[in-house]
Amino acid sequence: MTEVKKESKANTLSEPINSQTKFIEVNGQRFAYRSIGTGLPIIMLNRFRGNLDTWDPAFLGGLAASFNVIAIDYSGIGLSTGKCESDVLSMAKDVKAVTEALKLSKFIIIGWSLGGLVTETVITKYPELISLAILIGTTPPGKNTGAPEKEFWDRALQPVNDLDDGIVLFFEPKSESSKNAAKLSFRRIAQRTNDLDTPVSKECWYNQKKAIEDFREDRYNILEELKKSTIPTLLIMGDHDICFHLKDWYPLIGDLESTQIIVMPRAGHSPHHQYPDLVANYITSFIHGWK
Repeated sequence: MTEVKKESKANTLSEPINSQTKFIEVNGQRFAYRSIGTGLPIIMLNRFRGNLDTWDPAFLGGLAASFNVIAIDYSGIGLSTGKCESDVLSMAKDVKAVTEALKLSKFIIIGWSLGGLVTETVITKYPELISLAILIGTTPPGKNTGAPEKEFWDRALQPVNDLDDGIVLFFEPKSESSKNAAKLSFRRIAQRTNDLDTPVSKECWYNQKKAIEDFREDRYNILEELKKSTIPTLLIMGDHDICFHLKDWYPLIGDLESTQIIVMPRAGHSPHHQYPDLVANYITSFIHGWK
């Protein structure tokens, strides 16, 4: 099998590394975002403790070659003002408000981890806004059997996460190729040194943890609405995700009429950072197939 190339070309890195942080006012509140590329708009929703700086620029650059990629900070996260929300419905409402302020009547949405939970909420509560959806390293609604492994929260709630933490949290520690991909991804992310976002506060960590627990309660009937959704959706998972388990999607195979699933080998919670070019290509092909 040919080894997947994990280092992207320099010209796909320059724009995301040097992109300017912008702000938009929504009802007296300021939301931070970055926008790169041209074409159909893609809204990017981030992981637990993620901000504008935690996306791998190779992945963003791969998407921006064909689309207008817009990453946003949730309310109270990073440079966005306001309260850090503790439930997914409030976060979904913020996405609706921000995209309306950006004058996007319809858009593609990509959600990673916690962002996937928010994406599933947006899909079901505001379907008129979404043309296509991509879920990465995330979980379906409800009380699933695959709870996060203990080491996930042990590492995720450390004050600072280093490369070793990142390998455990987002990659596959048992695989040398995955550990090498982690080093490359961390190196690419570290290339951005100016116009940095603000680290997520500890208070927000626990509010986001509550939002994940809130999603598991499925108080908004998202699971049943997701089963009825006709929005074409692509799910991309690592084969060993220590936060959200691939097996929790198995019972839904056949029930989600519009969802396709790709499983990345020897990968963890961030398959798009381990295989940035390949995952960007999968997403690009998926979008072009439905245009």
